[in-house]
Amino acid sequence: MFLKEYFGSIYRSARSLLKGMKLTGYYFTHPKEIQTEEYPDNRATLTMFDRFKGEVTMPHNENNEHRCTGCQACEIACPNGTIKIITKQELQPDGKKKKAIDTFVYHLELCTMCNMCVLACPSDAIVMGQSFEHSVYDKRQLKKVLNQPGSKIMEGVE
Repeated sequence: MFLKEYFGSIYRSARSLLKGMKLTGYYFTHPKEIQTEEYPDNRATLTMFDRFKGEVTMPHNENNEHRCTGCQACEIACPNGTIKIITKQELQPDGKKKKAIDTFVYHLELCTMCNMCVLACPSDAIVMGQSFEHSVYDKRQLKKVLNQPGSKIMEGVE
């Protein structure tokens, strides 16, 4: 009984191996039917899925305006401290002081792409981008400032 099971498992394993090798041999002898794509070669035509989460970005409009109010909800929601928002007090035309964003620092090397910061943002100021090539030789290049120099908050965003 033991020998029958032993040789039966050898037979099933060999049959499975040959079945896989048959498919591999077919694609080896029919090179026009390529099933895989080489990544660097198809970079121009590569499109990521809509649900792909690459990195956090802060969209700006043509007037260099963003939607970030500096509420720090994204910073609080981030599970590992990827986001650091530095705020400042701006003097309004009516003489009142209002909190505004000075610097939005994003540490890509710490980010787990969990999307919790985007979900927590009440003003939809940040989104997950489609960028996926993050390889660098210097770790300091992974620290990004998301707000552009001289940018300000859009009118009507509170």
